[in-house]
This record gives sequence, C-alpha cells and structure tokens, in this order.
Amino acid sequence: MKRALICGVSGQDGAYLAKLLLEKGYDVYGGSRDAQMSSFGNLSRLSIRKDVEVVSLSISDFRSVLQTILKIKPDEVYNLAGQSSVGLSFEQPVETLESISVGTLNLLEAIRFSNLPIKFYSAGSSECFGDTGSVAADEMTPFRPRSPYGVAKAAAFWQVANYREAYQLHASTGILFNHESPLRPERFVTQKIVSAACRIAAGSNEMLTLGNIDIARDWGWAPDYVEAMWLMLQQEQASDYVIATGQTNKLRDFIQVVFQTVGLNWEEHTNVDSSFFRPTDIAVGYANPAKAFNLLSWQAHYKMEEVGEMMVKSFLKTKSR
Repeated sequence: MKRALICGVSGQDGAYLAKLLLEKGYDVYGGSRDAQMSSFGNLSRLSIRKDVEVVSLSISDFRSVLQTILKIKPDEVYNLAGQSSVGLSFEQPVETLESISVGTLNLLEAIRFSNLPIKFYSAGSSECFGDTGSVAADEMTPFRPRSPYGVAKAAAFWQVANYREAYQLHASTGILFNHESPLRPERFVTQKIVSAACRIAAGSNEMLTLGNIDIARDWGWAPDYVEAMWLMLQQEQASDYVIATGQTNKLRDFIQVVFQTVGLNWEEHTNVDSSFFRPTDIAVGYANPAKAFNLLSWQAHYKMEEVGEMMVKSFLKTKSR
C-alpha cells in the first residue's frame, strides 16, 4: 500500500486529492500547521476526515519538514501548501514568497537529505506566465509574472527543475490554470459570484460588486485537475505539465452562466468598482495542455459553463440541508 503526504490537505485541491488517493488505496497523510486546531472542513464535506491521518507540519520550517518525512516515509509527496490568493499576495508579498518558495525548497531539500525514493509534486500556476496575449501558454512559454503570487510560484518552479536536474529527484510541477469547485472559499471571485447569485435568487436585495469583469481565464473543475497531479507521479520520468481545459472565457461569461442557472439577468444585479482592480493583472490567459493529453492521457472533463452550473447546484443543495 502506497503512502502519500499531502501538504495543504485542508485546501480545495488537497481535499479532492486526498479523496482520489484514498479511492486508489493509498494511506493518506495530510499536513497542516496545527493539526490539533485545524477543522479540516473540506475533508469533512467530502466525508473522508476519518480516513486521513493528519499531522502538524510547517513547510516553512526545515526541521519540521524533515522530521515528518523521516517519520512517515511517504512514496509520494504533494506540495499544495502556501498562500493561495493572487489578490491577497499584493497585501502580503513576504508571507506569499516565504510560504510558497521557501516551503517548496524545504520539501525538496528534506527529500534529498532523506535519501528516500520519494516522488514529489509541486503545485505551479499559470500566474507564472503573466500576460501572453493571444498566445496559448505551454511548457516552453517564458515566465513574466505580474503578481507577488506569480513571482513566488515561478521561483518554486525553478527550484523543482533544479533539484530534478542536479539531484535526479523525481520532481514535477503542474502548471495549473484556474480550477474551481464548491470547496472554494468566498474570497475567490468565482465562489463570491455563486454565493451572491444564490442569495439574490432567494430574495436578497444586495448588489454584487466586482472588479474587472473583462479579464479572461481558462476555468476548469478541480477534481479533474488533482487526477493530473497523480498521473504525473506515475510516470517513469518526471516532467512539468500545463493543466487546463484549453478554453478561455471572460469573467462576465462566468457571471452570466451563474445567474442564468438561478434564473436571473446578471446585469440587473451586478456593478463594477474600479477600487477592486489589482495593481497589475493578467488581461487574458490562454493555455495549451497538449503535453498532458499526449503523455498523461489526461484531459479536462468539464469546461467553464458546466463548472459554473455545478457550483451553483452544490451551493443550493448545501443551503437546503
């Protein structure tokens, strides 16, 4: 039976990955800064809280990382931890860099020091690319990040590449484009839109206030994306992969889908506030996930329209309980 350690198990991706690995027969360990105090609400929502062995782990502390790895001796380590909000990274750039870049370095160095045959996955981000215009980004597209979050993820990417080449670690980065689910917290714009639309449909008189709704992104379904993470670590050779749907839509299109799902005209219930705009932002993001399709036999099952509808239906189902 394989053992997997998921750093950041309490987040959206961590919870779905834990569920996937449990279904595949893994012993799953989930790392959190304080396992005794964390609620692990997402694990409970997926009905797997009792099946995951949670451990206290601070990836910003090398000793904590090394002790955990030597104790568990995992076959696979998935690094999904660190500050996860692009918007928040402008307010907390130091914490963002330390939790993502230093945390990734500590994991890589601990794996190297342990001398165990561990396969390592690191969560990268399309934010590394910055604004590529009409060019669909693939694994060879240069990085030009436009946020502290993107800068931190770019640094972590090159750390993984360096350890793979210098020390022959089986270390891969998934360069993930936007992926959503009902487990998204409301500070993420997609869940903010879904929850507001559902409240308005239920009788609320509020207006949904947003920033730039003309940005365009490749939006996918999070449970699809964690399967790609697992597939990367099943390959004989480690490598990096762009994970995306290959379809790009404007945020206003997502808003329209969500409000249509609850039977409303979005334009009657939303307004734009320029104070919500980020200091720098990516106007449009296109992705080319051909490598993942060709080498991993992976492709996204759900596109933006289905993602929006599924998030609304899940929100309404949860509120009706």
